[in-house]
Amino acid sequence: MTAPGFGFSSASKRRPIARSTTILTVRHKGKVAIGGDGQVTYGESILKSDTCKIRWMLDNKVLVGFAGSTADAFSLLERFEAKAKDYPGNIVRAATELARDWRTDRILRRLEALMIVVNAEFSLLITGQGDVVQPADSVIGIGSGGNYAVAAARGLLKHSKLSAGEVVRESLGIASEIDIYTNNNITVEELSCAK
Repeated sequence: MTAPGFGFSSASKRRPIARSTTILTVRHKGKVAIGGDGQVTYGESILKSDTCKIRWMLDNKVLVGFAGSTADAFSLLERFEAKAKDYPGNIVRAATELARDWRTDRILRRLEALMIVVNAEFSLLITGQGDVVQPADSVIGIGSGGNYAVAAARGLLKHSKLSAGEVVRESLGIASEIDIYTNNNITVEELSCAK
């Protein structure tokens, strides 16, 4: 089985899967920004160029970005929101509970998507393998161009005076010049944070 958003589905080696969106988050200078491009690709064709895969949640206190299968990601978004309401103010616990369910539930296990969840305190990557990861540098990238965007963001954070939102926008722009599944129709959202 390949990683979500890459290659072909495990069900059929001949059937292409929908690939969509590179998502990047950066925490810098008192802001956390999350952004994504708008491209959705099915096999060799671009289905849509202006998809928004960034969502505000919980009275605009949490931002979520997702990559992979759109239907799967929306299902996970709904489940995460329910968990976040079960554990108010504790997104780490909500993310951990979602990851546990995602890994152990027979139906959820088949979902092919990745999520980034951010609030004023935390930047988290949630995977279907049961992982909840909080990177030391608070830079996370997912989707087909995620690694390119992360590399660009780390370089810009070290060698520029850009804001968090500007770093995200520029990094996604760089990823769009390298990755064929990422376009330059970029959406960026920001919220204030402690550091």
